Amino acid sequence: MSSPEELVSIKKTVNKAQVLAYAEASGDYNPIHIDEEFAGGTPFGRTVAHGMLILSFIAEMMTSDFGEQWLKTGGLKVRFKAPVFVGDTVYTFGSLDRIEAAAGSDVQLYSVGCKGDDGTIYITGKASVRLIQ
Repeated sequence: MSSPEELVSIKKTVNKAQVLAYAEASGDYNPIHIDEEFAGGTPFGRTVAHGMLILSFIAEMMTSDFGEQWLKTGGLKVRFKAPVFVGDTVYTFGSLDRIEAAAGSDVQLYSVGCKGDDGTIYITGKASVRLIQ
């Protein structure tokens, strides 16, 4: 499998249905995510999407580029930098940092993240995927 220099970006506009579906799937019903009245009284002033929901967009990008190899051998290490709100549009990004050769496989290391229309960085991190030769 080849090593793309730049990964194919995924664009998502976060909506309330996604946030509610994530709350149900994860069991994370923290009111900061689902209760407009509660969230309005926080420093954010409104509900915040689950960080792991936004992180799933990066996993989707990696799966799109590497398929089953990502699912079997992929790894992520990230930092959450800013909140994402319902209505925000986020774009994933990823670029190849280096390839490390190992016996019978290559490990490809990428800088990855999510950013907004206005350039706000929501997530930054590193992704690795082992490709069997």
